[in-house]
Amino acid sequence: MRYVYPVALAKDEDGEFVATSRDVPEALTSGTTKSEALQAMSEALGAALAGYVLERQGIPAPSTPAHGEYLVPVAALVAAKLALRAAMRDEGASDTELARRLNISEGAVRRLLDMDHASRIDGVIAALSVLGAGLIIEDQRQMVVAA
Repeated sequence: MRYVYPVALAKDEDGEFVATSRDVPEALTSGTTKSEALQAMSEALGAALAGYVLERQGIPAPSTPAHGEYLVPVAALVAAKLALRAAMRDEGASDTELARRLNISEGAVRRLLDMDHASRIDGVIAALSVLGAGLIIEDQRQMVVAA
């Protein structure tokens, strides 16, 4: 899945740009400029999706953007960890099983899955690989306005 969500911007009465996502309504932020609000939204989306993980809720798929919405990606490490969780679910692999396949401790697997832990992305990629999954890295402008 691409962890890139459509985001709407609106100016509030104080002149701040308020960013909202209909797919992830818990992600709500603002900034003094559009760019600042969109950057903050990338972080807010990551935090909200981490909350979904903690609450054992499904991660919503991004919807088709509406005219005038911005496409905002979550941070690469957040997307990688979400992909790892999805691959483990699809494969039916437990933390213990993934640790065995990677020849690492179960604690190390828990850290790879911990949305708040600053894991090395190459460790997450290695874990994805043993599950038959991977990442596609795409080079593009960070914030894209949907047509």
